[in-house]
Amino acid sequence: MNGEWLNVPCAPLNHVTRSEAEHRQTRLTKPPGALGRLESLAVQLAAMQGTARPGLERVRIAVFAADHGVAAEGVSAFPQAVTAEMIRNFARGGAAICVLARHLGASLEVMNLGTVVDTGPLDGVLHLPLGTGTANFTRDAAMSREQLAHALSAGRQSAERARLADAQLFIGGEMGIGNTTAASAVACALLGAEAAALAGPGTGLDAQGVARKAEVIARALALHGEHFFDPIEVLRRLGGFEIAALSGAFMACAKMGVPVLVDGFIATVAALVAVRRCAETKDWLLYSHTSAEPGHLRVLEALGAQPLLNLGMRLGEGSGAAVAVPLLRVACALHNDMATFAEAGVSVKTD
Repeated sequence: MNGEWLNVPCAPLNHVTRSEAEHRQTRLTKPPGALGRLESLAVQLAAMQGTARPGLERVRIAVFAADHGVAAEGVSAFPQAVTAEMIRNFARGGAAICVLARHLGASLEVMNLGTVVDTGPLDGVLHLPLGTGTANFTRDAAMSREQLAHALSAGRQSAERARLADAQLFIGGEMGIGNTTAASAVACALLGAEAAALAGPGTGLDAQGVARKAEVIARALALHGEHFFDPIEVLRRLGGFEIAALSGAFMACAKMGVPVLVDGFIATVAALVAVRRCAETKDWLLYSHTSAEPGHLRVLEALGAQPLLNLGMRLGEGSGAAVAVPLLRVACALHNDMATFAEAGVSVKTD
């Protein structure tokens, strides 16, 4: 597949609307900085959306699902069949992200990129199978080059649909048994970290299970280590279809000027890949929450990210990002609807 789109430059932020939003903040009926990060978030969104009065009425959520060959190494507390079962749950509207999307009035699309168990046709699910999950990366590269290109393109196409829908914010979620192992392996490769430092409980492993996961990741790092000079090659060798799709979606959003709210550990690892491949992607990323997964803090630090929430969440699906949307909406409402000193007839601060 043609990957030339990856070389398209990212859209620039709008510095005019940023300045206008900053000026408006100085005129609102409050002491400067009194609303803390709510002020800077509104200004950041103004620069991203190209308007001095940003809004978040149109939120687009995309969930990418796929299986992982490394699950054969016993790295998850749940059986691999759960990936397909959860896709069916998404189709029925019973998953957490479905509830959150309805609550927010957000649009939701679900993409099945390849599972071991065939789900069959499902209403509301796009079937884009790239295989029955990735290969076991302790033995071979997780994806072929063609599979990786298709996964990245699936993310790009999802971002394009968001842009065509005039989305003001894009959220990418994921589902896949074994994907915290894949994400941890990718993060270790990109950060030069030891497996034991980033491996966590995922869906609920005990200490022995976490130690096994770390050992599996360490074997994969040793096998593929000579290829860690390129973030996209790291993704191909150690990632998953859904992680690659998230990276593709994030890069495509940045190229088209669509703001992104990044979810938890796995989505943040996908963001790290995207930023390492295209540094300007970082200008289009907001970070929703700090996951309970121990490796998440290391990845956030590497990105210089400041998440909005810390609620001990570790579900995935885009759920943490969805929970943070009301906070961003409040930031916009305060910025847009507060009276200025002149409008309210309130005296300004004297020198």
